[in-house]
Amino acid sequence: MVDNPYASWNSMAHNIAYGAWVLGILVILGYIVRLSSIPDNKDKYDFINRHEVKILWYATLIIIVGACAYFNGNIVELTTVLTFVRIFLTAMMGTIAALIIQNLLKFYYPFFIEKRLKVLRYKPRISPKTGKPMKLLSEEEEDAHLDEGMQAEENVFSVDYDVWKDEETGFIKIEKYAGHLHAIQCPECNYQTFKVNREEILKQPTDTEEGELVKHYQCSYCGYKAKKTVSLKAQVKTPAAATA
Repeated sequence: MVDNPYASWNSMAHNIAYGAWVLGILVILGYIVRLSSIPDNKDKYDFINRHEVKILWYATLIIIVGACAYFNGNIVELTTVLTFVRIFLTAMMGTIAALIIQNLLKFYYPFFIEKRLKVLRYKPRISPKTGKPMKLLSEEEEDAHLDEGMQAEENVFSVDYDVWKDEETGFIKIEKYAGHLHAIQCPECNYQTFKVNREEILKQPTDTEEGELVKHYQCSYCGYKAKKTVSLKAQVKTPAAATA
């Protein structure tokens, strides 16, 4: 029985594959452990929003590299032609797999992640003063706790503030969220890729009259465009600002 001259290469390729798969899984597990160790829902929201898709993409690339190594770890015979064929097939299959996962993360996964983020955002906050659930104030109620700058940010939809109140002690917690940075479902292609890319103020709000703003949407997948006119709240000064 003749030994396979490529046995050592095959063994090394398999070891690289196993190592890459283990590393990819560890990256995902490390993210899950880090996420589960974050006690505050707002911090958890921000962590998911900033890192989850990126971490899953990195882990996917590592696992795909492992798969490519495994595919090239069963060589019995190798010629110049077979070498080029293997390189071509490995690059093609790896690229196809990466593009499929990338599209899933970009166009499908946002549906899943937005649901989780919404649950985290509106899950009742616990007061550090009493240990009881706090109340999420309405848009009208929260203005009393936002300064003029914060209200202006909300008016142009660049930032959205949630104000939680402990009704027993009066303790207030203000949380800041991106106003229009998250994509919504496109009415044309139904992917979660419809996003505001420009805003135009047609009429500035005053102390007594509402303003008017046009939001220009565009889908990053199919290119569908639309615009929506919304009202800007009158710039009602807070008591603190009025006495300043």
